[in-house]
Amino acid sequence: MVKNNRGAIFVVSAPSGAGKTSLCQEVTKIIEGVKHSISYTTRSPRQGEANDVDYTFIKEEEFSRMVSEGEFVEWAVVHGNFYGTSMKRLDAIRDEGFDVILDIDTQGAIQLKSRFKDGVYIFILPPSMEVLEDRLRKRMSDSEEEIRRRLKRAREEIKEFDRYDYLIVNDRFDVALKELGAIIISERLRTENMDAVWIREKFSIQEGKNGYNITAGRI
Repeated sequence: MVKNNRGAIFVVSAPSGAGKTSLCQEVTKIIEGVKHSISYTTRSPRQGEANDVDYTFIKEEEFSRMVSEGEFVEWAVVHGNFYGTSMKRLDAIRDEGFDVILDIDTQGAIQLKSRFKDGVYIFILPPSMEVLEDRLRKRMSDSEEEIRRRLKRAREEIKEFDRYDYLIVNDRFDVALKELGAIIISERLRTENMDAVWIREKFSIQEGKNGYNITAGRI
């Protein structure tokens, strides 16, 4: 295996309703060696959501305790609810050699970028604000006031798109999923993410005056 042993970090952000959580969950099914990091949140589960699958749902008191004890690598208040990423969970996935994909808002992504500069940051856009509004309404889980608040927040989040390394427009889910998978694979193949020691040993590369040279020998 030529990939470095410790997993990489892929951070995905998008306005509410753009499909980031579904994309992050589905890409783990088509790309081997990727695990989805499950965030903690104080909001109530939506219909069809399961605890420790979509999010870990906890009370504000528990969330506050975790903040005070430094358990979160990032946390933020989004739409009046708290969201956070556990450092222990993140380290556990990476130490097992898996790449980890996180779906978090722009506040959390900015926090992570200051800490993990080698992470890969991906922003998901809806095709338009009209499409985004239609998707939010079809969820039938939010009040009119909440939908308006989410749309206002979406415009603020979209302003941050140029802080990210990649941009995907989620018009067709299957296409956006392939594009997300392609980003993960291409990042894995970057030379700096390879195990240089393994390559040198495997191909009998020895260091010379002008750098590394391949010598005759066993492969």
